[in-house]
Amino acid sequence: MFQYIIRRLLLAIPVLFGILLVTFVLARLIPGDPCKAILGEKATPEVCERFIRDHGLDKPIYVQLGIYIRDVFKGDFGDSIRYSRPVSIILIERLPMTIELGFVATFLAVVIGIPMGIVAAVYSNSFADIITMITANVGVSMPVYWLGLMLAYVFALLLKDTPLWLPPSGRLTAGITAIPFYEVYNIALQPESIKFHIYEFIANLYVLNSLITFDWRVFWDAVQHLILPSVALATIPMSIIARMTRSSMLEVLGLDYIRTARAKGMPKSKVVLKHAFRNALLPVFTIIGLQLGTVFAGAVLTETIFGLAGVGRMLFEAITARDYPIVQAFTLVIAIGYVGMNLLVDVSYAFIDPRIKLK
Repeated sequence: MFQYIIRRLLLAIPVLFGILLVTFVLARLIPGDPCKAILGEKATPEVCERFIRDHGLDKPIYVQLGIYIRDVFKGDFGDSIRYSRPVSIILIERLPMTIELGFVATFLAVVIGIPMGIVAAVYSNSFADIITMITANVGVSMPVYWLGLMLAYVFALLLKDTPLWLPPSGRLTAGITAIPFYEVYNIALQPESIKFHIYEFIANLYVLNSLITFDWRVFWDAVQHLILPSVALATIPMSIIARMTRSSMLEVLGLDYIRTARAKGMPKSKVVLKHAFRNALLPVFTIIGLQLGTVFAGAVLTETIFGLAGVGRMLFEAITARDYPIVQAFTLVIAIGYVGMNLLVDVSYAFIDPRIKLK
């Protein structure tokens, strides 16, 4: 298995390089001038000329690409054109929000979608099956931006004077501050050190940071702010997972060994969960891995609608401002996460089905 993982990681290198190359080129093919987008339409030609020269955009594109690849291999994503700050620092600030949102959305999609699919398969062609599949079809048909606006309208406006009210934007309520765990426990850190950046990244995961510091007020407030965007983001993956689970379960439930288990008088719950469900997991795991791309794609709209300062929203703003370093770095990080998730899914096959050998 170790050799398999190494081989997959090596095969991922040309994939990531191709993504980096395509993103690098496409970012520069976006209509518009970075100078005008950042400094405004009134920027003079002289100012724009100096702006382009200062950011190295006057060099041939293949020279810019070579410099960028060299810097990436050194762990340097460059400086943001718009904010004049290292992109790696911006990533440390923005990526935790997207990770929290993506994790909660994926968790909801899995824990709701799989039971829905199992129920629909076990009670095939029944009223429960019809209702479940109608719900899944409606869920997969609703755009994230529309569902997000509807959720914010209902839970933040219509239910504002009820216990069901939920915050429509932001990560924390105004006045509530998440104190980093390293400050709470007086951990001495050298500024700008790798250890400091790692701790800062963990501290920006507000839910995790509040658990580490036992700050339940921040924990509950952060969870409340995650509910609406996570539900909006989870709806489409949940519906797809439910449909795939139903299809896979129906196929397994019709096999001979399932009928034999039933004929022996084995309890229905044991037949369904121990025998049928485990053997129906492979395609379900595959679709869960693929839905990671849907989660990251939906995060762009979800974070914009709910005012969340994450990777998706920053990526949208960077594309609008022609901030090439941020567009390139954020796209590469998302691609690495997607490749890593698919590798994890492939490795999990060997644990789900012992017949599969990873060589």
